[in-house]
Amino acid sequence: MIIDSTYTNKSNDQLINDLVGKPFSLLEKIKLKGIGSKRMIIENASDNLKPYLNTVSDVNYANLELRPSGVLVRINKGLETFVWVIPYYQLVIYKVNGSSIHAQGRFIQFKNSRTLKENKSFFRKLLDRKVLFDEQFNFNYNL
Repeated sequence: MIIDSTYTNKSNDQLINDLVGKPFSLLEKIKLKGIGSKRMIIENASDNLKPYLNTVSDVNYANLELRPSGVLVRINKGLETFVWVIPYYQLVIYKVNGSSIHAQGRFIQFKNSRTLKENKSFFRKLLDRKVLFDEQFNFNYNL
């Protein structure tokens, strides 16, 4: 789900909180040593995400924010900001020539640059949170 978050809207905030949980408290943010990534350069995106990116030759940026049950991908398009809300059970991350996030039939591929390397610890944190979330629903498939 993609939401225009340029201006604050209580109904949008409530929808995001219902999907991926409320933001972490200050104490939790300190314990996690931060919940946001540095901005990363978008190299490629799926066709259904192209309307949310700059159409001219400007560089497109995005950053990620952890939530208890998912992640928010904030995409900047000029002065507008869009939020792609991804619950952990829909999130898939690939590490090939950079990094790419896939969910809901969409994807964003980040350029393999210095900022992506600086976010290595953030991606480790993201994967750890996803694993903890998935362990809640651990099914035993012994046949």
